[in-house]
Amino acid sequence: MNEKSGEYYIGGLIEGIQKLIHYDYIDLRYTPSELRIHLNKLGWTKVVGFQTRNPMHRAHRELTVLAARKLKTNILIHPVIGITKPGDIDHFTRVRVYEEILKKYPNGLAILSLLPLAMRMAGPREALWHAIIRKNFGLTHFIIGRDHAGPGKNKNGQDIYLPYEAQEFVEKFKNELKIEVVPFQQMIYLPEKDEYKSISEINKGDVTLDISGTGKYIIIINNKLII
Repeated sequence: MNEKSGEYYIGGLIEGIQKLIHYDYIDLRYTPSELRIHLNKLGWTKVVGFQTRNPMHRAHRELTVLAARKLKTNILIHPVIGITKPGDIDHFTRVRVYEEILKKYPNGLAILSLLPLAMRMAGPREALWHAIIRKNFGLTHFIIGRDHAGPGKNKNGQDIYLPYEAQEFVEKFKNELKIEVVPFQQMIYLPEKDEYKSISEINKGDVTLDISGTGKYIIIINNKLII
C-alpha cells in the first residue's frame, strides 16, 4: 500500500449532485450531454473538434476548414478555459478572439463551446485524454496538431517531446478510442500566394513565413488593440 494514498480506496458509480456554477459566457458552456443534444438538433452527424489554449489565428482557421472539407464534417472549436500554462493569455480575451474568428468560417460550418479544463502540459498522454474527452462530448473526429499539449523545452533548451510524438502515441490506441484522430502537421504561410499549406507540401524555393501558436500576439477586436 502506498503510504501517501491512505488505507482505503473507494469505488463505484459517481452521481453528480450539482453542476458547477459559472458566471461568464454561460451560453457557451455545454455539458457533454447538452452538447450531444445540441449537435443532434443541428443535424450534425460528423463533427471534428479543435483543441486550443491560445488565441486562434488564420492558420488555425485554415487547418480546421481543411480538415472539415477533407472529412466532410462540421467543426467544434473547443478551447480549454481552465488554468493553463503560466504566461498564457487570459480566457476572457481568448473567448473574444474565438467569437471573432468564428465569423470568418463559412456559414453553418463551425460552432464554439468552452471546456472548463485545466491544462497539464503532459504531451502525448494528455493528447490521448483530450481525445477521450471529446468522444464523450459526442464528437466523431479530433484534431491533434504539432506538439499537442507539449510543455516546451527542458532546462537545457531541449524539446521534452518530439513535434509529432503525441500523434504517434494516440495512434496506438485508435482501435479503442472510438473517435477518429486527425493528425496535422505545422501550417506554413506562403505570402506570395496568400495561403497556408502543411509543412510537407512546401516546395523548394517557396517563400514562407512561420506563425507560432505560442508566440507573442497582437489582438485587435472591433478596431481596438487588446494586447
